[in-house]
Amino acid sequence: MSDPSTQLIHHPYTPPAGFEAVAPGVHKASTVIFPSVAALRNRDWKHKTGYTYGLHGTPTTFTLEERIATLEGGKYCTLVPSGLAAVVLVDMALLKSGDEVLIPDNAYGPNKAFAQSELAAWGIGLQFYDAMNPADLAAKLSRKTRLVWLEAPGSITLEFPDLPALAAVVKAHNQSGNLAHPLGTVAALDNTWGAGLAFNAFRLGADISVQALTKYPSGGADVLMGSVVTNDEALHHLVHFCHMRVGYGVSGNDADLVLRGLNSMVLRYATQDAATRQLAVWLQAQPQIAAVLHPAMPGSPGHDTWKRDCTGAACLLSAVFKPEFTQARIDRFCDSLRLFKLGYSWAGPMSLCVPYDVPAMRHTPWPHPGGLVRFSIGLESVADLQADLVQALLAL
Repeated sequence: MSDPSTQLIHHPYTPPAGFEAVAPGVHKASTVIFPSVAALRNRDWKHKTGYTYGLHGTPTTFTLEERIATLEGGKYCTLVPSGLAAVVLVDMALLKSGDEVLIPDNAYGPNKAFAQSELAAWGIGLQFYDAMNPADLAAKLSRKTRLVWLEAPGSITLEFPDLPALAAVVKAHNQSGNLAHPLGTVAALDNTWGAGLAFNAFRLGADISVQALTKYPSGGADVLMGSVVTNDEALHHLVHFCHMRVGYGVSGNDADLVLRGLNSMVLRYATQDAATRQLAVWLQAQPQIAAVLHPAMPGSPGHDTWKRDCTGAACLLSAVFKPEFTQARIDRFCDSLRLFKLGYSWAGPMSLCVPYDVPAMRHTPWPHPGGLVRFSIGLESVADLQADLVQALLAL
C-alpha cells in the first residue's frame, strides 16, 4: 500500500483493547465491517447481538436504548429522530386501512394533525375523546379501534388524566372479545412530561411509552430525538421492523449528547420541578391571573389523580389571564419578558414562554374566557425569574 489514499483508508493500526471511560464511546457508522462472509450472513441486529448497518444500531445507540428502557421500566427501546417521529412510528407500525385510532382532544397537536392528514388519507379512522372522562373513551371504542393514545398531562392545558382508569377501559374492551386484531387494542402513552421519573407508564397500564428525548433526557436544548419503549416483545417487533423499513436512524453524536444528559437528568428534573411549583403558587396570587394550570396545584384539573399516581411534576405551568386582558396585551406581556425567551420545546436550561389560542386547538369547550401563556421553567434563579415576571406584568 504505497498510495496515501489507500494507506489512510486501510491503515493497519488498531487501538489496544481494554480502554474504558466514564462516557460511552461514540461510534459513527453507515457501513459496518464484517470479519467474514459467514458473519455477514449470520448477522442479528434484531436482538442486539450484532451489527449490520448504521441505521440498525451501533454500540452507542444500543447503549442509549438500554438506558432509556431501564429509565421507563421497560424491556425494549427503539430510537427515532424526534418525539413526533416516535408517535408516527407507533401509528405506522400498528395501523392499517380500516383501523381506527382514538386520541385525547388535549393531546400534542402534531399527533392530532398526523392523524387528521396522513392517517386519514391512508383510510384510518379517527375519534377524539375526553381524557378526563373514561366513560367517553369507553363509549367510542369499537371493533375497529386498534390504538388508543394517552397523554399525561394534557398538552398546553396540563389536565392530569386517570391513567389507570383509561387503561382499564382498554383492557376491558380487549377482554370483551369484540376485536378485529389478534393483539387487541393497544394503549400508547406520550410520556415526555413524566420522562420515566414522575411515574412508571407500564405500572399505570400503558402498553407502549414514547418520549421526546429532546426534552428531559437531553436537557441541553441542542438535540432532537425520540424513543419508543415497551415490555411486550410482539409489540416491539412490530415497531422495530417498521423502524427498519421506513429508514429512521439517529447519529452517534446525537446519541452521545443524550447519554451525557442522562447523567444529570434526575437532578435537573427535581430542580426544575421545585422551581415551577414555587412560581406557580406565586403566579396564582397575582391580580392579573385568573388560574394557574399545573398538576401539583390544588384545583388544577386532575390534581387528585396526579397526587395519587405521581412523585414529580416537571417544569411546565400555564397561566390563564383574566378576561379584561386582551390578546394584544398578553402578547405585550410576553414581549416584555427578558429572561423568559419566546420559543417552543421545554426542559432545557433556559426558561421559555409561548401564548396559545386554546379554543382554536380543541373540539371540546374551553372553560376559561381569558388568554393563556405556557411557561417552561429552566435552571435560572427563581428570584430572578419572579422579578422578570413582575416587570412584565406591570407592562400589561
